Amino acid sequence: MPYFSVLSPSFRRCFLALLGVAASSCARAHYFQADARTGPGSTLALPAAADSVRATAGRQYNRHSGLYCFFLGRHYRRVWAAPVTAPVLYLATAEPGGLTPGKAGGGYQSISMTLDGSEKRVYALRALEKDPYKTLPLVLRHTFVLNVVSDATSAATPYGALTVPPLAQAAGVPHTRPRLVYVRPDATDLGTMSERFQGKLALLEEKYDAPASRTPDLAGASDFLGGEKMLRNVYAHPSYAIDQRAFLRARLLDVWLGDWDRHEGQWSWAEFKEPGGRVRYQGVPKDRDQVYFRFDDGLIPWLAARIAPQFQTFRAKYNSTAGLVKQARFIDQRGLSQMTRADFQRMAHDLQRRLPDSVIVRALHRLPPAVFALESARLNTVLRARRETLPQAAEEFYRTLVRKPNVGGTAQAERFVVQRYPDSTTVHVFWAALDQLTPGDSLRFQRTYFTTETQELTLDGLGGDDVFDVTTTGAGRPMRLLLYGGLGHDQLRLHGGGQRLQLFDEASDMTAAGARRPYLPKKKHRAYDRLNDD
Repeated sequence: MPYFSVLSPSFRRCFLALLGVAASSCARAHYFQADARTGPGSTLALPAAADSVRATAGRQYNRHSGLYCFFLGRHYRRVWAAPVTAPVLYLATAEPGGLTPGKAGGGYQSISMTLDGSEKRVYALRALEKDPYKTLPLVLRHTFVLNVVSDATSAATPYGALTVPPLAQAAGVPHTRPRLVYVRPDATDLGTMSERFQGKLALLEEKYDAPASRTPDLAGASDFLGGEKMLRNVYAHPSYAIDQRAFLRARLLDVWLGDWDRHEGQWSWAEFKEPGGRVRYQGVPKDRDQVYFRFDDGLIPWLAARIAPQFQTFRAKYNSTAGLVKQARFIDQRGLSQMTRADFQRMAHDLQRRLPDSVIVRALHRLPPAVFALESARLNTVLRARRETLPQAAEEFYRTLVRKPNVGGTAQAERFVVQRYPDSTTVHVFWAALDQLTPGDSLRFQRTYFTTETQELTLDGLGGDDVFDVTTTGAGRPMRLLLYGGLGHDQLRLHGGGQRLQLFDEASDMTAAGARRPYLPKKKHRAYDRLNDD
């Protein structure tokens, strides 16, 4: 399935073992439709001047029996087989100034590439079909298993991304503007990717890669960065920071839309230079392939969803918000670390106000007519119901993040001031480097964690000569606290008891009276300052 690569290794092995019984069967030859065109004349050569075609995103998904669907789900099969009208892609006229082929996409499942435009603009071209061939072990790539895994693509609606721009605009979230195109079956102008795109429906959208790509809501942006470069800057110096309120707004929009696949690779970051030498990064969502996901309507995917909770079906009632946000935990932990319960609730109520019924209706009318007829009534009902209970979903999202938070430092020297009480722990983080930018303002982080919400708190100093100033007050049992000194010569200043305190330090020099000597970080410990969720 296009979702096979996100499964845990243990579940992946179990899944393959079950399917391995039939592994001796061969994969069906020509599983995918050879040409998306359908209807009269679709088997003839496409006229040179054709400006549009009637086509289907993937009619192969809708050729199965009721028994097959009982086991593997009906998903969006009828939508994939619904005929739509799409303009033919001609690079010379697709955008002002024309487009030229760029680089092939690097995903395991997506058929994608970049196209270069004028003023250093960059566009993404993504086929609606997915090809999970590379996600399978070599021994299974030419077996029946490939067909089953490919079939699960039908759990995603191919046209859902078209509805997102009006909703994101109303919500105050930056967004791309995808449009549907058809690639000629004889196209040769896409360079080395021509053959893979021939005869397919695809989405074309401008990427946020150049200042010329700025939209009015990002008018002040000085640059656009990928996730790894953004995180590298944030870890390097405290003058760089993620705009957490804007990121929370975007993430609650994801929750409302049921978009479970929002890992760190699904974001661009707009860079804003601010007074005092500080830099703020605002997240820009991309690749809306998984909105309105419909997965657990068959016996086998229902069982899979019990084991892999990120596969949440889009329905009126939020089933497991914790599962829905699981895929993005890495970037959520770094981008929402200062957001409180009150912040989550205020944002959820603000989104309710910004997303009236009229906006939902306008968004759904961006679906192709045949798809609108099939799905608009259901999507309208579900979106309205989820909007009404968004504050409850926001509460579960908040509780998921605050259960075991991790607060990271930078490569610079930091001072972590921790006040521990039986019912709460308060953290202040000071950076001398910030005081040099804005005299008298060295505080970058402050937060109080409550034992009713947080089981364990981790502070990770990363680089620099860090100081951990920990005070324990009261006779009760404080929250469990893990301190990671990281690189550099770190100090621990301990006031009061050291109970439920664990120390980990690369140099083993973070010691204090009343505290145990620090351990070396465990081999399974995953450094906070990694650049992706490896």
